[in-house]
Amino acid sequence: MPPNFDTGVPNIARIYDAMLGGKDNFAADRDAADRLTEVEPLAPLYARQHREFIGRAVRLVAGYGIRQFLDVGTGLPTMDNVHQIAHRQVPGSHVVYVDNDPNVCAHARALLADDPGTVAVVEEDLRRPEAILAHPETRRLIAFDEPLCVLVTAVLHFIADTDDPHRSIRVLTEAMCPGSHLVISHITDEEVRRTRPDDNRTGMDVFAKSNAPMHPRNVPDIERFLDGLEKLDPGLACISEWAAPAPSVIRDDLRDTWLGAVARKP
Repeated sequence: MPPNFDTGVPNIARIYDAMLGGKDNFAADRDAADRLTEVEPLAPLYARQHREFIGRAVRLVAGYGIRQFLDVGTGLPTMDNVHQIAHRQVPGSHVVYVDNDPNVCAHARALLADDPGTVAVVEEDLRRPEAILAHPETRRLIAFDEPLCVLVTAVLHFIADTDDPHRSIRVLTEAMCPGSHLVISHITDEEVRRTRPDDNRTGMDVFAKSNAPMHPRNVPDIERFLDGLEKLDPGLACISEWAAPAPSVIRDDLRDTWLGAVARKP
């Protein structure tokens, strides 16, 4: 196990894994997932639909001819990872996974050991975008003078404003050439506060006891991550409805909890 590995502290990657029905989690993570489901009964459904959103986004940009992907804050490997989706669409696509969790990186490297030619794992932090861009593995697989897709999903709401995540995204998008795409997802509590103003139990309470407290943002602040880019239809929308082939099953009172978007650099 990596140093300072504490199985008694819920870990955001392992909580997500537990909600997806994965096996790379511990009792503390499963307890946190249970508490999260108690206060937000649709949380496991949202976790599954978030994976589906990522799949639709990757297939979409691959259809535009994009064959290199930088996935920042990838989380634990699960079913239908970005490289698997990309390789089905465009065989030989290059994918670099980035995460600041040594455990996540160790799992990812084990999974990808047989495919070093097109896939790499970088242990870095979204709060250090220059280091991500300069990493030898990033430079080995990503050609920044060709269009690429940068994915930053399910991680921005775990970075505080004091760490300036908007700057991090700006650094990454400035490195992209025209025709590149950015995929983001972000949790907002605007709808919950509006429809359940007296409910003091929220998912934030669960994550406050984890290795990464949650920092939901309002819609205008989430839109700022897309500044200077052209949003693809339907714009910033509920992950369950973003380019989905079938009507959403999400209740109206939670429709705007987890938003996603894909945007193109002109």
